[in-house]
Amino acid sequence: MNIANKLLSPTLLIVMIGLLGTMPQNPQPAPNEADTPFAVEYYYKVEWGHFSEFLALYKKNHYPILVKLQEMGRIVEMRADRPFNHASEAARWDFRFTIVWKNAAIAHEDFDTEPIIKELYPDRATFDQEEQRRFQLLIEHMDVPVVPYDLATW
Repeated sequence: MNIANKLLSPTLLIVMIGLLGTMPQNPQPAPNEADTPFAVEYYYKVEWGHFSEFLALYKKNHYPILVKLQEMGRIVEMRADRPFNHASEAARWDFRFTIVWKNAAIAHEDFDTEPIIKELYPDRATFDQEEQRRFQLLIEHMDVPVVPYDLATW
């Protein structure tokens, strides 16, 4: 039996489901959600051999918009990470960008970035073309909201 079959055995799945049931549903209740920062990790998996192009387009066209949102107070913190080692193709990701939003409401609201785009990119046709290319380079993109866990109280 290979490791994948061992990891996905029915017994192990039952144990895992039982453990998940004992986890607190809201481990860090917020006294006031409007004052509680909300973190999201954005994972990007890029076509092999095209990461440099993807990153250049990200830094040119998307990151400046995020900086403006941070200047407006909508974003509290931003961080970019790359994996140190590579993983299997199924588990691989090339770039993780973490944004700590002011709160969950701001993170999820349908905010119109059009005025920012017009200010930063007067040549809208080039911006649109480059953004289209950036998304063409993606194999997969995933947004993962994360919450802190205090192991002392868990």
